[in-house]
Amino acid sequence: MSESKQRDEICELAASLYTRGLTFGSSGNVSVRTDDGWLMTPTGSTMGTLDPARLSKLDFKGNHLEGDKPTKEAFLHMAMYDKRAQAGAIVHLHSTHSVAVSCLCGIDHKNVLPPLTAYYVMRIGTLPLVPYFPPGDPDLAKAVSEMASDHHAVLLANHGPVVAGKSLQDAVYATEELEETAKLFLMLQRLQTQPLTGAQVAEIKRRFPVEC
Repeated sequence: MSESKQRDEICELAASLYTRGLTFGSSGNVSVRTDDGWLMTPTGSTMGTLDPARLSKLDFKGNHLEGDKPTKEAFLHMAMYDKRAQAGAIVHLHSTHSVAVSCLCGIDHKNVLPPLTAYYVMRIGTLPLVPYFPPGDPDLAKAVSEMASDHHAVLLANHGPVVAGKSLQDAVYATEELEETAKLFLMLQRLQTQPLTGAQVAEIKRRFPVEC
């Protein structure tokens, strides 16, 4: 895909996320790997009205080459890309239900959400919780990097998800599935549930391995 088409795709999918209430205000950011670096959403921008020509362009060392200044959370994207060689895109949102789950006491930090549906297992699998760090703290990038080798999706405590995908569409779909599963999880809090069994999860992962 040409860089021009990548720019258009970022703006189109970001607007879709914004319109559907998966991000709001100037929260959330998206990045895509290009032939010579990365495209990222600019800092302080709203994902609802991005301009393709003003997206931030970075080289493979993270140097800002052109466009508006990149998101202040660019370090999260760089940390994930560093460990996920096949990742073509990353989506980071402050989506309501995922953030709500990240604020709960007593959740399993090694795997935050149970395997409620096959599609969650297919698109996310295992979701670890990254401990809380203040916005912009370099230790947050280190914590994400440590988990990214084994996980293409992580949940930042009191913050939101960071999800890598082979393509931007894959990353968006996975982020949407995470948000819907978080919503189901919260809806079912006081009800008896029957998540998929370990054998069922293993079979899904065998049939549909994540490639990013």
